[in-house]
Amino acid sequence: MGETTEFMQSQIVKDFNRDLEQYHLGPLWEAIPAIMNHEPKPQAEAYLWKWDLIYKKLMESAEIFTPERGGERRAIYFQNPGLTYRQPWGWASTTQTLYAAAQLILPGEKAPSHRHSQGALRFITNGEGAYTIVEGERIFMEEGDFLITPAGLWHGHAHVGDKPMIWMDALDIPVIYSMGGTFFEPYPDQLQQPKKPDNFTSRRYQGGMVRPISDRYASVAPLADYKWSQTVKAIDGLSAFEPDPYDGYAVEYINPSTGETANATIASWMQKLPKGFHTKAHRHTHASIYNVFRGSGYSIINGVRFDWSKGDYFVIPNWAWHEHVALEDSFLFSCSDLPIMEKFNLEKSQALEENNGHQTVKGEFKPVLA
Repeated sequence: MGETTEFMQSQIVKDFNRDLEQYHLGPLWEAIPAIMNHEPKPQAEAYLWKWDLIYKKLMESAEIFTPERGGERRAIYFQNPGLTYRQPWGWASTTQTLYAAAQLILPGEKAPSHRHSQGALRFITNGEGAYTIVEGERIFMEEGDFLITPAGLWHGHAHVGDKPMIWMDALDIPVIYSMGGTFFEPYPDQLQQPKKPDNFTSRRYQGGMVRPISDRYASVAPLADYKWSQTVKAIDGLSAFEPDPYDGYAVEYINPSTGETANATIASWMQKLPKGFHTKAHRHTHASIYNVFRGSGYSIINGVRFDWSKGDYFVIPNWAWHEHVALEDSFLFSCSDLPIMEKFNLEKSQALEENNGHQTVKGEFKPVLA
């Protein structure tokens, strides 16, 4: 082994490796240890953004950017500090594969319709009175609602209420950018006009997990808006039983015509952690982005404590040990690249065996504050 290592460090090997570079060729014998790891080593970092800072910066942006001034979407995205080397704009990467942002729309504003090759979702965190229009259906949004906009569908927004409205966006921008598959098209006439009754799809699905018989055949978006009232009812039903030791009481948003994830490339969950509940630690190949919809607590990620409260966002990179502790009844919305990992047969998980499934806390995360 020592002889092999000594040879690989010899001048003849170094000279040959350097010679290959001028022909845009590369030495696999040197590259393998760095690019084919024994287990995932993401460049994305665990990170947390505080709500007070997010809200302050959104309100400052409202004084500068409007749809009419070129700010087509007043959205501030969560740039993972470990991925800023990606150019341009860090690929707007919150994880290795996903983008997330907080978007603000003010009363009376309209955000023009467009469509793109990225799939999108929205989770409504603050306010009321705004709607999104997707393929001619106006969908009025309320706090706690989860909405999808699959790739290629026209969508825009408008606000007819009287209070600012804020929601979380998540898209698979980094994946599509890295694959060279980005297409974007503005709607030819600004904001698309309604072609269907308002809230059409959610009105068709008022029965919950029963579906109109016409939807027994697969459709990309048979249900565009998943209402908070139905989501919390499902979680209340689960709460009569023992919680999952790793995720508490969690439900997944699904496409009712296929039974698969509501968005083809992004999985989305809502989970409840009862007051005092401490999950066990595990790790998995998929990475997750969290919004604290209600409550407070902390998460331990790779031995570092991240304290969170209502409105905060945080990231758990792929293959990172993590566990959660709720200081009060807490609801966490999360989205992940689980469908992508599953499609490539890369999804794996591992439970922490030692210390009764709990990590030793070795540090505490200190967020950047305004």
